[in-house]
Amino acid sequence: MILKASVFIILFTLFVHWETSETKSQRDIGRASLPPRGWNSYDSFTWTISEEEFLKNSELVAQRLKPHGYQYVVVDFLWYRKKVKGAYTDSYGYDVFDEWGRMVPDPGRWPSSQGGKGFSEVAQKVHSMGLKFGIHVMRGLSKQAFDANTLILDTTTGKAYEEAGRQWRAQDIGIKERTCPWMRNGFMSVNIKLGAGKAFLRSLHQQYADWGVDFVKHDCVFGDDLDLDEITVVSEVLNELSRPIIYSLSPGTNANPTMAKDVSGLVNMYRVTGDDWDKWKDITAHFNVARDFSAANLVGVKGLKGKSWPDLDMLPLGWLTDPGSHYGPHRNCNLSLDEQRTQVTLWSMVRSPLIFGGDMRKLDDTTFSLLTNPTLLEINWFSSNNMEFHYVTGSLSSSGKHGLTHHSEDREKINVLETRVLALRTCRDVKANGWSTKVLDNDLEQVCWEEKSNKRKAPFCLYKRAALSASEGEMVYKHQNHGNLHLLVTERREYCFGATSNRKLTAKELSRGSFSRCRSHTNQMWELNYNGTLVNSYSGLCATMDIVKASSGGVRSWLATGRRGEIYLAFFNLNNQVTEMLAKISDIAKAIHTKSSKCTGREVWSGNNLGAIKDSISLSVKAHGCALFVLNCK
Repeated sequence: MILKASVFIILFTLFVHWETSETKSQRDIGRASLPPRGWNSYDSFTWTISEEEFLKNSELVAQRLKPHGYQYVVVDFLWYRKKVKGAYTDSYGYDVFDEWGRMVPDPGRWPSSQGGKGFSEVAQKVHSMGLKFGIHVMRGLSKQAFDANTLILDTTTGKAYEEAGRQWRAQDIGIKERTCPWMRNGFMSVNIKLGAGKAFLRSLHQQYADWGVDFVKHDCVFGDDLDLDEITVVSEVLNELSRPIIYSLSPGTNANPTMAKDVSGLVNMYRVTGDDWDKWKDITAHFNVARDFSAANLVGVKGLKGKSWPDLDMLPLGWLTDPGSHYGPHRNCNLSLDEQRTQVTLWSMVRSPLIFGGDMRKLDDTTFSLLTNPTLLEINWFSSNNMEFHYVTGSLSSSGKHGLTHHSEDREKINVLETRVLALRTCRDVKANGWSTKVLDNDLEQVCWEEKSNKRKAPFCLYKRAALSASEGEMVYKHQNHGNLHLLVTERREYCFGATSNRKLTAKELSRGSFSRCRSHTNQMWELNYNGTLVNSYSGLCATMDIVKASSGGVRSWLATGRRGEIYLAFFNLNNQVTEMLAKISDIAKAIHTKSSKCTGREVWSGNNLGAIKDSISLSVKAHGCALFVLNCK
């Protein structure tokens, strides 16, 4: 009896320890103290998903992925748009909104929303599955609500917002000159300097909380579309709500660490690239970004009521649709298995949120094993000292030539192409001070960027002219100060230079700005300051001309330490052919500040046991593939 009692006590103690650890992990997810995991509808449905399709995917997430920490299920954009002939991603006149100008679910696709219920019944069903419910929202106010001039709700009184003796409406707060450039028929900024503007944003997120929303993905407010004022107000509103809501920003085209430092404490996760799709170049575009954000110590820092995480975007694996499609999932992922392994390994080593985008109804065994690989999930949640590891060499097996080799000057480097592109930075960045005025004949003037490091290089110049005024048939930007310049490629053309693209960009695409017919949209308005900065009125960011080095291949490596003392080492072969990669144990020890010299280990994807490792680790890595080592060193 004593032996049985002792065994029972030991087993009970182990169970309580496991349950406490698991419960703590689940509780931490809710505070974003760990990188969030979940599922999002965009990669498989774009905007067309229905209530039935969403709930079935949620049910399968609960059954198959929830045991592995995937907790959020998110409806992506345009859930308020009627799925009828003529409706598409930037159509006008098909959205459903309430008397206060707030979007509500399309009852044709979301029948449980009828009778003013919104997403409340969907959220209840999701919660009954043990999951958290999320939605995608756009910046500010919809153009339809603006044109309808709806009243603004004051959530403190339940009535129309009143100030200065009158009721306030949508046209009092909407800024038509600040519509989202890639969705101009959709949404515009609101003037948050007005009490009514803040009241409108408060009414939106109070409604989301009332529905039972746990996660808000806020679009067209970060990266090139930065609207720090709106992010700040929304963060303040969410902080005041009694219901905890994870705050996510999207997309992050041209985002950089300096920009991120302004928002990381206000949110829980934020995208750091354009949209990631199942293209190899989209994956490779994330390596430099991941390096820069990790080096800036922005991974897992203090955020909104928890922590914040740079987000490399959803995982477009499994059964998918196409970007901008009006149809649901209809094809397999275009990435090879080696490329998929590279993606999930990088996302895990970087500790990015893991949000799966494929249709759960056709989740195959290979995709499931990638999403639930125990080593990757351990690294994603519990590793530390995550960094790009520079001391790795790569030689192309067929020719013996070396690929990209960090900090080894005796190696032959791969070809690198340099491209000069427009970039947007915070105006505090010293690299933004490089613009000046050049006076030409016939009273013409140009605004020019001159390379500080290369005076011999011809400056990049655009012709300038006064911005359009109301007398020329355009609305004046009445709410805030704005730039007074339009920039043109020639003195005669009627096409002006805008800071951001007129379409949504993918991760591999660099924003070079765009030329379109001149109008008074703030995306085309600029102000040249005496200190040499050129400020864009849409985002408040400053323009620079950056030199971007685009390589066609090479090798990369990442390093991290585990909570039990293990070391994680990842090799990534970006070349188009098999590459022999090598790292020295002494260099690994220096990077993690240890004197370890004797190691044993295994490689995750092959399952091979490496045995005792003497001086170095080397492996032939397939084209676009990776290797992941778990090392135990003394």
